[in-house]
Amino acid sequence: MPRFDNAWLVTSYDAVATVLSDPRFGGAPPAAEAEAEGAVDGRARIRRLVTRGLTARRVEAVRPYVEEMAHGYVARITAQKVDASHPIDLVETFSAPLAINVLGESIGVPVQERAALRGWAEEALLIGNVPNGERMRQGMAALEAYVKDLVAAKRKSPGDDLLSDLIAVRDTEDGRLGDEELTSLIMVLLEGGYLSPRNAISVAVLQGIVEGRTRETDPDVDEVLRLLAGLTGEALPRWVQQDLTLEGEQLVAGDMVLARLEAANRDPERFPDPNRYVAGRGVPHLTFGRGPHHCLGAALARMELGAALTVLARELPGLRLETAVQDVPWSYGFADSGPATLHVSW
Repeated sequence: MPRFDNAWLVTSYDAVATVLSDPRFGGAPPAAEAEAEGAVDGRARIRRLVTRGLTARRVEAVRPYVEEMAHGYVARITAQKVDASHPIDLVETFSAPLAINVLGESIGVPVQERAALRGWAEEALLIGNVPNGERMRQGMAALEAYVKDLVAAKRKSPGDDLLSDLIAVRDTEDGRLGDEELTSLIMVLLEGGYLSPRNAISVAVLQGIVEGRTRETDPDVDEVLRLLAGLTGEALPRWVQQDLTLEGEQLVAGDMVLARLEAANRDPERFPDPNRYVAGRGVPHLTFGRGPHHCLGAALARMELGAALTVLARELPGLRLETAVQDVPWSYGFADSGPATLHVSW
């Protein structure tokens, strides 16, 4: 590892599930984890409060908007002259605008401010794989300033959106979320709620074209998500908190562990013929993590991806790629990746 001597790479389904859910694996080396016990408790408190705000009702309330927005983008695409000589970039015309507008609608960002939000998010999250530290710092600073103003505005004038719900939610034990907690939480949601769906939709479409599944109007979204892991995100490193044995190997307190989601989701012991799309497998994937590290926005992400793929299959069933797969340019963020452009026609 660039900053550490060695790390364990964990690849089997059962072992990855253990690393993500067993408290003997922490988010920092043992000494730092012990010193940050209050922060750990704080994160658990935030998860409890967010879970009360991000309800199934909230996700379902956004579904009609997602479907309407996806239909609208497809209508704009089909109105253009598109052929092999004039392909369209599906990332720019569909995946990215859909992702930023769904996120904006969910957290209550005014429509006229979403283009600027997307620009700051892409600078801060290094979309395009441009190693420009100053540009990233400026994007992050602009993003944080905007989010702080948004939190303040929602406190004064709440709306029918997730951020307003999170501001209002409280519990007798956990209290309520403060401004700094809300700002940090929304910053995290910007990566998980914009970058990840943008990439997931694009990668899923690319895989569907390659495998001849562009006409599938009722996709198994969880099977699609299983095959996305590793392409659209990766687990953060974990540290062993006390000596233990994992899969017959002796791990020592302080060891760094990398849980490889892509490999776990392709473990042939759990998923026969693991690299093939098979609807209805019935085995839960680990794309959204496990236990205390399960993605809080999983339900929203699942709904958004399913709606996007269904609309594309119904209205653009003949999608085809106008470049060789190996020539599709890729963009890399810190914890997520996907096509920078995806030129298609039909």
